[in-house]
Amino acid sequence: MSEASEQRVAIVTGAGGGIGKAIALEMAADGAAVVVNDLGTSVSGDGTDQSAAQAVVDEIKAAGGNAVANTDSVAEYAGASNIIATAMDTYGRVDAVINNAGILRDRMFHKMDPDEWKAVIDVHLHGTFNVSRAAAPIFRQQEYGAYVHMTSTSGLIGNRGQSNYSAAKLGIAALSKSIALDMAAFNVRSNCISPFAWSRMIGSIPTDTPEQQARVDKLKSMTPDKIAVMATYLASDRAEGVSGQIFAVRGNEIFLMSQSRPLRGIHRGEGWNPDSIAAEAIPALKSQFYDLEVSGEVFSWDPV
Repeated sequence: MSEASEQRVAIVTGAGGGIGKAIALEMAADGAAVVVNDLGTSVSGDGTDQSAAQAVVDEIKAAGGNAVANTDSVAEYAGASNIIATAMDTYGRVDAVINNAGILRDRMFHKMDPDEWKAVIDVHLHGTFNVSRAAAPIFRQQEYGAYVHMTSTSGLIGNRGQSNYSAAKLGIAALSKSIALDMAAFNVRSNCISPFAWSRMIGSIPTDTPEQQARVDKLKSMTPDKIAVMATYLASDRAEGVSGQIFAVRGNEIFLMSQSRPLRGIHRGEGWNPDSIAAEAIPALKSQFYDLEVSGEVFSWDPV
């Protein structure tokens, strides 16, 4: 076995910039060989730039690490299979898959075009399935593997103008749990990270007063490297026994997010009709209703 093949091997999708790049760099610094996947599209998924992935590879190699570029699209199963094949052909193994690739096509629901819906679902949800499924036979055979998926509070809590993104991200949380359940017998772990990235919001916050400037400075502390550390942990042996969980990372804060469980119940022996539901069931349950809150209203304090 070559020196390269003895390294842990991690695949990071969407690693040409932002959070994905930070994860690739952190994984390499932690000793893993990294398959840097990036199609090189814009935030909205337009265009391609094959130099994005290679630039990250060059940076990893300049720091003494080991990496290879891949520019296939996660949105197609054939592309996902090629990503796995890149790892196997280059290093002979795969130990971790970090599903980070994504695009945004934000639009209020009543104005959303079906193509905008499909494009986001294809990259986020289908892409996460495609790469995870392509790696699954390898993980099963070697009886070891780690998946790290990117969800979002847009799906876990809610945000306006992101029905496509929110649906995809909540679907990823459910997919991760199903993978964790189905592959636990093969010592394969699957977890989610909900990363906070406030870059667009930072640009719109006024900085006319010292207090406003101080708040923006705090928001700027939520850098991608904070998320990369958590992803590297979850992809490593240090996270043995941690599976099926959802973590939010916001600056120096790490949160374990809740998962859907019954909150309150009511029983009526003779059954229900619309009138009795209105008169009895809803008044009994209403105190546990969730408000129509968005992520920023739930995480209402500045990051620390």
